[in-house]
Amino acid sequence: MDVVVLFFLAFVANTLSALAGGGAGLLQLPVLLMLGLPFPVALATHKIASVALGVGATARHLRSGRFNWRFAIFILACGLPGVLLGTQVILSIPDQWAELALGLLTMGVGVYSWCRPALGQVAERRHRDAMGLLLGGLGLFLIGALNGSLTSGTGLFVTLWLVRWFGLDYVRAVSYTLVLVGLFWNGLGAAMLSVQAPVQWAWLPPLLAGSLLGGYLGAHWALLRGSGLVKRAFEALTIVAGLKLIIDACQQGWLA
Repeated sequence: MDVVVLFFLAFVANTLSALAGGGAGLLQLPVLLMLGLPFPVALATHKIASVALGVGATARHLRSGRFNWRFAIFILACGLPGVLLGTQVILSIPDQWAELALGLLTMGVGVYSWCRPALGQVAERRHRDAMGLLLGGLGLFLIGALNGSLTSGTGLFVTLWLVRWFGLDYVRAVSYTLVLVGLFWNGLGAAMLSVQAPVQWAWLPPLLAGSLLGGYLGAHWALLRGSGLVKRAFEALTIVAGLKLIIDACQQGWLA
């Protein structure tokens, strides 16, 4: 029964994540905590499992021919140092404050996207000059630090940043997010956290299997249905998950 629950959890969370462009941890990490894992163990276990989302999504998105590899390398070069920085501080941050900050940021990006109906529906190349790339790279570095420190959901921030700053449509932005954040950013974060905290290895096989299949299926639906569906999924997931994180953080404060 535990194997079935873990597989179903990972499959649903990562299907939605691959469709919306991030957010698997907003669903997966809280359930691991509810199943009894301490926060450091749940975090390290989730990070390793989330790499399979990147593998599944990569297998589908690379077939679409949407990648500019020079731009992809730029995203990696800017974001990975931030991820490395973030992993050094997360385990020293009180859970309540990390959860509250993540909830506010997550709900904020969803509301912002919802208030702009035309955002990300049509690609429009922007900020590709030296100053635009510098500021855009700084934004990716800061999001990378959030990815390493605030643990989950920050792929959604990358998706919105690629849409808002660089002018990508939602489908193309999700492609970059799932491949680069899901595979490389989360891979580095998983490697660093597994050194600092124990991992629940017995739970990983069903989590990895569900993440892999969910990542592929969500990426397939995103490519099939286009930016309209992806934008709606992005907004729904960010607003609902952000609100839940805020409520959970406030309840922790009341009970403390």
